[in-house]
Amino acid sequence: MSVFTTTVLSIGSEAELFKKEKMVILFGKDAPDVLADYCYNIEIHPVKEEIKVNQTLIIGEQKYRITAVGSVVLTNLDTLGHITIKFDGSTVPELAGTLYVEDKAVPKISVGTTIIIQ
Repeated sequence: MSVFTTTVLSIGSEAELFKKEKMVILFGKDAPDVLADYCYNIEIHPVKEEIKVNQTLIIGEQKYRITAVGSVVLTNLDTLGHITIKFDGSTVPELAGTLYVEDKAVPKISVGTTIIIQ
């Protein structure tokens, strides 16, 4: 069962820059102007239940095991559509708004890409 599902609506002109840092920034359509260029803008949908370690993040066709969940990930995703995804396998959530997943290549993300947590 899906805990959260969304679709990428638009991509900021500088969003790809964070891929070399193994990061992706998601934000709902109302991202502040100072951040909008750095984000993948997504549809805001309610998070159906708690996001936990060992659940799966699916971006397009790529699957990633969740390794740590920052303390405000659920709230921020639910209300703002805003989290950072870090692809480094960290097991300790150093940043409150970051979802950490296994250390694998950052996927290609396009307008229309589906993002699911299950």
